[in-house]
Amino acid sequence: MGDFIERSKFSCALGGALSTIAAIPKAVPIVHASGGCAAALSGTYNLSAGYRGVGYCGGNMIPTSNISQSHIVFGGEEKLVGQIESTLKYIKGDIYVVVTGCQTEIIGDDAVSIAARYRDQNVIGVNTPGFLGNTLRGYDAILSALVKGIITKKEQKDPKTINLLGIVPGHDVFYRGNITYLTELLAKVGVKVNSFFGDGESVEKIKGYGDASLSIVLSETAGQLTAKQFETTHGIPFVTTELPIGPKASERFLRLVAEKLNIEKELVDQVVEAETKYFYSYLERIVDVAADLDFQRYVAAFTDSYYAYPIVDFVSEELGWIPHFVSINDIQDKKKQEAYAKKFEALTSRTKPQVIFEDKVGLAKKKLRASWPYNHNQKYYDALGPLYIIGSIVERDLANDYGAGFLTVAFPVSNRAVLNKGYAGFRGALSLVEDLLTNLVASR
Repeated sequence: MGDFIERSKFSCALGGALSTIAAIPKAVPIVHASGGCAAALSGTYNLSAGYRGVGYCGGNMIPTSNISQSHIVFGGEEKLVGQIESTLKYIKGDIYVVVTGCQTEIIGDDAVSIAARYRDQNVIGVNTPGFLGNTLRGYDAILSALVKGIITKKEQKDPKTINLLGIVPGHDVFYRGNITYLTELLAKVGVKVNSFFGDGESVEKIKGYGDASLSIVLSETAGQLTAKQFETTHGIPFVTTELPIGPKASERFLRLVAEKLNIEKELVDQVVEAETKYFYSYLERIVDVAADLDFQRYVAAFTDSYYAYPIVDFVSEELGWIPHFVSINDIQDKKKQEAYAKKFEALTSRTKPQVIFEDKVGLAKKKLRASWPYNHNQKYYDALGPLYIIGSIVERDLANDYGAGFLTVAFPVSNRAVLNKGYAGFRGALSLVEDLLTNLVASR
């Protein structure tokens, strides 16, 4: 039987590229592809990423060469030239990024070379055909091009500045909030964050990102190529760690950064103590009702690797929930799968979750069902419950089947409107607790 796509939780690389460009202030995409690609992909991230909006120049406003059948036969490079020139004339931007679709890549149009003709007008070109990969690959393609093409090389590095990578705009529905919480947390130990997409960022600031002394990547599958490009082009080393959610993970994160940047241990101790005290001063407010109403749940998570371990680690270690099942949809390499699965062995819960790597929704659901003994009409049957499912909107029907609690955190998310909410750090974790428990008491 051949492979297939079933309710995909990613777009193609072009979609990831457009979502990434939309998160950069005053960045204008110029799409060299057939009509419909740009608007459809931009619309996907508008409607399915917590209604994030189309950005400065997204949706139906995206300039596109709109190639047709004749261009497929005879080539569409001249059409792209005209589109670039008209875009420069009518749309004001700080940077213009020419990106490509499958059709123009297949016929061999050299969009990157054409874009290079307009480099003096802040135009760069990036190959982003859909077959390059998924959303995450499009994110890396754009950022790698920026690192190589517009960021100024600096011999002198700031010992207390880092580049934060692996937070994919739109695909991480809470990217703005997560960036904000981590930026504020790191500022408390004297570290400045170059984030690409945070509050107050600009193309001009991005050009100065060569001053960082370290890149921190918060994903196993996104940001790795960009970090390597930073290392190759600018001599900036990188480390990979998890998105920190909650006191324990946030303390590990801070101490990792402190070790790499030679930050005084005493300062980190003070920040950890203050932030931990703040976190538990709020968490203790729900302890009584959580115990009285028996809020403990089995947990099944259906996300990519960016959220899978961080969230399961948090609900297990901080809320005392029982990690039962984890389905991860973005790691294909067998060795990387084994390494990621080992992370869950560190959970202090006596029960360790079954960890699978599956990008097909139907098969993941079947494996969840198979993870618990079937009911063979026994007189007494211990069902899988009470259960809480953490995933995307795709898992909503599954949660209904189990009568489970349900929270969308992973793309696609179309049942929540997200503005500046985030789950990272000490303070973001409080928002996660609120959302998890609100679901349980909403019908009371």
